[in-house]
Amino acid sequence: MIKDKAIQYFMSGYSCSECIVQACIDEGICDKNLLPCATTFSGGMSSGCACGSVTGSQLILGYIFGRGNKFGNTISAREKASEFVEEFKKRNKVTCCRILSAGYSGSERKQHCTKFVSDACEILEELMKVKV
Repeated sequence: MIKDKAIQYFMSGYSCSECIVQACIDEGICDKNLLPCATTFSGGMSSGCACGSVTGSQLILGYIFGRGNKFGNTISAREKASEFVEEFKKRNKVTCCRILSAGYSGSERKQHCTKFVSDACEILEELMKVKV
């Protein structure tokens, strides 16, 4: 559902966090006003910390499951957030952008990071199934 779109956006210039949010906007999962919020999460929040694919996905989980969400979901957003991180770490060992992208720069880094965008989308889609 969102993975292919997110990768297309990522490869066309969107950041790792933005591409996931934009793909969710396209699918009607979240409001278009959420996209600017994702911009600061890219590149490990511009410090190399948490991977933007992780933080962008967390933004979507908060939108769907967070306090006062418009869907009426009563599932704990923090529980979903924890599940996301646990699965991402199973696949990639860490969530740190600096570690995940070590040794890559420019277009090689972009290509390398498509795996993390892909993984994040797959995990996010699984965790959102409760919403549908």
